[in-house]
Amino acid sequence: MLKHKLHRNLRLTLRQAVHRYNDPTNDVRNHEMIHRRTFLAATASLAACSLLRADDKGDQREGVTFSFGTYGMKSMKTEDAIRTVAQVGYDGIELAVRPDWDCAPAKMPKPRREEMRQLLGGSGLRVTALMEHLYPEQDDEKHKAALERLLSVAELGYDLSPGNRPLIQTVLGGGTWEEKKSFFVDRLGDWAEVAEQAETVIAIKPHRGGGMSKPSEAAWLIQQLGNTPWIRMVYDYSHYAFRDMPVEETVKTALPYTAHIAIKDTIKTDKGFRFVLPGESGTFDYGKLFQLFYEGGYRGDICCEVSGMVWSQSGYDPVAAARICHARIAPIFAAAEVPRVE
Repeated sequence: MLKHKLHRNLRLTLRQAVHRYNDPTNDVRNHEMIHRRTFLAATASLAACSLLRADDKGDQREGVTFSFGTYGMKSMKTEDAIRTVAQVGYDGIELAVRPDWDCAPAKMPKPRREEMRQLLGGSGLRVTALMEHLYPEQDDEKHKAALERLLSVAELGYDLSPGNRPLIQTVLGGGTWEEKKSFFVDRLGDWAEVAEQAETVIAIKPHRGGGMSKPSEAAWLIQQLGNTPWIRMVYDYSHYAFRDMPVEETVKTALPYTAHIAIKDTIKTDKGFRFVLPGESGTFDYGKLFQLFYEGGYRGDICCEVSGMVWSQSGYDPVAAARICHARIAPIFAAAEVPRVE
């Protein structure tokens, strides 16, 4: 009962903070904006220590988790997806929480959240991440709504996995790096404040063709925010393939900031490129990738992501996709001497 009251009070406090910060009549807001980056830099070390203490208490592990994302299971109820992913043999699950997905916060009333938390606990799966699709907004009202949306997703993560809160991952949208980088820093500063108060990491993914498309760009943004531990990076080599970006170089750049790894293959086509299931091309060395990250100290999640280029095709079977990905990738961990969690 006490935990429920504390959680309810946290939600109220966060929502009040979001509304107050975005109130145009609040003179304090401008003062806060001037000093935000200095504040983030000063508190980054303290927050990092807090995260490490949490890990020491609840997440002592020598291995990584191997998961499957429900982004590739849009046609299924989330409960059925959880059962499938567990039955196939994964360690974790990434839940797609975009507004049009079954597990969106608005579609998850309290009784369903409680039942799903119990289902997850019985399945042995860890909720490793929540996949959003939320861009930084130029319009202040839309930005305010985005902060509310992030908060709602963080609340969902707490309700489903209060002991090990899943991170939120998203891309940052289109444009060019030079025209968007300063804007990204400004908006991500607000995201970081919400993330810190909600104790939920937000991981940004460099995306092929996006305003942020390289690990070096994600690293730069995080550095501009004082290396806050609340904004981290998603590493997904499929977005760097065929761009003169060697695996070793991207891992070296990304490793200090990476909180989540997504895997899928990229193949060249007459029209450019196409994403396919991980392992399908037969040309990418996942063992090497896993080793580089593990030897560098990474102990997070490695998630099979099914691209919309795949699941939108006629005849696509999400259960078969989960099984195929597991059959292709699971043996690589042992061969590469990268342990999975027990």
